[in-house]
Amino acid sequence: MRTARFLVTLLVLHLAYASLAQQPAKRLITETDLFRFVWVADPRPSPDGTRVAFTRVTVNEKGEGYDTALWIVPADGSAPPARLTVGTRDSQPRWSPDGRRIAFLRAPLRPAVGDGKPEPPQIHILSLSGGEAWRLTDVPRGASAAVWSPDGKRIAFTSGANPKDLAKQRREKAARKTAQDVDLPRPAEPTPKPPAAIPDENDRESDVRTITRAVYRVDNQGYADPEHRSHIWIAEVPELAEEPVTARQLTDGKHEEDDPLWSRDGARIYYTSTRIDEPYYELPQSDIYAVATKGGEPEKIAALEFEIGQTSLSPDGRTLAFVAEVSRPVRSYIQPDLWVLELTRGATPKNLTTDFDFDVGAGIGGDQRAPRGNAGARVLWSEDGKSLVALVAREGRANLMRFSTTVGSSGNAGSSGGSSESLGTPPRGTPGTPRNPEELTSGDQSVLSYSAARGDAPIALIISTPTVIGDLWMLDAKNVKPRRLTSFNDALFAQLRLTPPEEIWYTSFDGKRVHAWAQRPPDFDPSKKYPMILNIHGGPHSAWGFIFTHEFQWMAARGYIVLYPNPRGSSTYGQDFGNIIQYRYPGDDHRDLMTGVDELIRRGWADPQRLGVTGGSGGGLLTNWAVTQTTRFRAAVSQRDIADWSAWWYTADFTLFQPNWFRKAPFEDPADFAQRSPLTHVEKIKTPLMFILGESDYRTPPAAGGESLFRALKYLRRPTAMVRFPNESHELSRSGQPWHRVERLRSIIGWMDKYILGKDVAQFRDVTGQDVGVAKE
Repeated sequence: MRTARFLVTLLVLHLAYASLAQQPAKRLITETDLFRFVWVADPRPSPDGTRVAFTRVTVNEKGEGYDTALWIVPADGSAPPARLTVGTRDSQPRWSPDGRRIAFLRAPLRPAVGDGKPEPPQIHILSLSGGEAWRLTDVPRGASAAVWSPDGKRIAFTSGANPKDLAKQRREKAARKTAQDVDLPRPAEPTPKPPAAIPDENDRESDVRTITRAVYRVDNQGYADPEHRSHIWIAEVPELAEEPVTARQLTDGKHEEDDPLWSRDGARIYYTSTRIDEPYYELPQSDIYAVATKGGEPEKIAALEFEIGQTSLSPDGRTLAFVAEVSRPVRSYIQPDLWVLELTRGATPKNLTTDFDFDVGAGIGGDQRAPRGNAGARVLWSEDGKSLVALVAREGRANLMRFSTTVGSSGNAGSSGGSSESLGTPPRGTPGTPRNPEELTSGDQSVLSYSAARGDAPIALIISTPTVIGDLWMLDAKNVKPRRLTSFNDALFAQLRLTPPEEIWYTSFDGKRVHAWAQRPPDFDPSKKYPMILNIHGGPHSAWGFIFTHEFQWMAARGYIVLYPNPRGSSTYGQDFGNIIQYRYPGDDHRDLMTGVDELIRRGWADPQRLGVTGGSGGGLLTNWAVTQTTRFRAAVSQRDIADWSAWWYTADFTLFQPNWFRKAPFEDPADFAQRSPLTHVEKIKTPLMFILGESDYRTPPAAGGESLFRALKYLRRPTAMVRFPNESHELSRSGQPWHRVERLRSIIGWMDKYILGKDVAQFRDVTGQDVGVAKE
């Protein structure tokens, strides 16, 4: 009997080894795996909760852009996802209230005939009973995402079309109709060309810009266009139409209007606006208006002394919930809170999360959110109006939580005594504590997006982890474990050797605890010391955390340990931790980072003679700063950086007219700006320093960053280089052209390989200059 059991055991082991031998060996992730990634964005459950529509995003065939299409999947996971639309520029699905149709945005693939500019997106309607989608709107400047009326007969949207655009469109339509209706005889011989006439100025739009505002361009969007302000429009939605309907404009004027919400009876539309010509002279604020859907003069409902977002109307239509950051006192970092406001004149906003010291409505930073197709989430009301669901970022995680809409015994949020036209901003610490905030999701993960059809209906959400890009899940009303609905990247990731990072907490120089992660090579051997790259996040008020980041996984696959800390100034750790760097940035945050480097050396993981540093935006600033403070790094790559605070103050796409980061303007306190500028300390830089720059970056214009520091380093004959990416904005690493994203990664590692590992890198063979190496430990 023992012999038989022994033979059976041998047979089982043999079959197991044979099975393992047949499985292909997993490989390391590559930079070009980016082309194979699939992203999920903007999930939208049907009104009955049985299906979820979403946007699926892929890299196009040439690797020069992204394709988006609408997909659908049963909410119970009983069938795989299926493609819903045939377009490659389809996004933002919105269900009709009866669940029979979906409105969505479609942008044509080919440029328009004539001036060659791409046609703007228009709202299309797709019947779920079958048939092709048809075009609802034909507004010259395009339409925003659709917002259905409660009865499903109308759609509200925003557009920047003006009367001149509409008149030109009418002329062009009339000309096309005339050409079709009139059969002109063909001339027997060529007709002499008439003398050149003066072009019709009505058909020309000047490309000359007259700038009169301090904020005149926005990164990744372009120059402000004062002739085309965003306003509220309405379109009737028939069952079917062969031609687009004529939309009706509800609001006008010289100020933008955004975020339309229908009243529950469909008689009015609420929206937000800030009717100040030059708002940067004042602290942030928002006005809430309502306009009758029949037309007429808008009514101001409230004037709030802070900006609001993620708005949501209560089931009874009487209360607005939103996320906002209190503007007073002026701070560098303002922790966002959850608020409610009764929609009656004279009502006072109530802060529901005053004593909840984490970030409501915020998320975690990474490089793999869907590069296209995203849409902002709104906080969710329960059916009885007694609670709200919102995203909360805390200590490098982002999960959903439920908050009561009533506050504790200390009463409502209070008021500064303003009239109904100017509601006071309550101090952040005065209202009571929200009762029993409840976690709906938990774990080492980041919820990227979420939505529900109504009240207590199931919630569709996209979840990312350090080893999962982001999949669609469904969370039902009973708050059981979420159910996974998509797995687009599973086949690819099954081939890859991906590992979760090691979570680390360490104590900095003054006793503060700092949270960090170390992404180690897949074949990590604790008996060896590895080259290490310190990767610094931007913001500075943002945070790394439990989210998939291709850059970290790829650097680790190339043999580096990647340390990515959240130093002081990072979000998700409370108001005080975030704001402590006000007027001291950069400074002690650099010391936090270097303490983290020492921690990995102490653990025996990092080789102190093979250290590199990189970071983007605020992380680029800190990279520049680090190499003025120490020679411990053998290589540094500064991305979309700041080198000269004064130059950046004058040229960024937003102003620092308020004392957020600096108490005064550069010409009023030049010493403070100079002392905190890496360019001032350029002679101390001995580390080989390379720059990654987007040539269309308006957030950190190249001339205020790497471009100026590069020239100074060349003057000093120090090893340096610039890698410039045409047509790329500040979003290069997250949503830039796919090939550019790949070339960016190659450039960073190429520089590190050259100066840390001593490799011959063709891209940088022509670099001249001499560094001093690494200081001895």
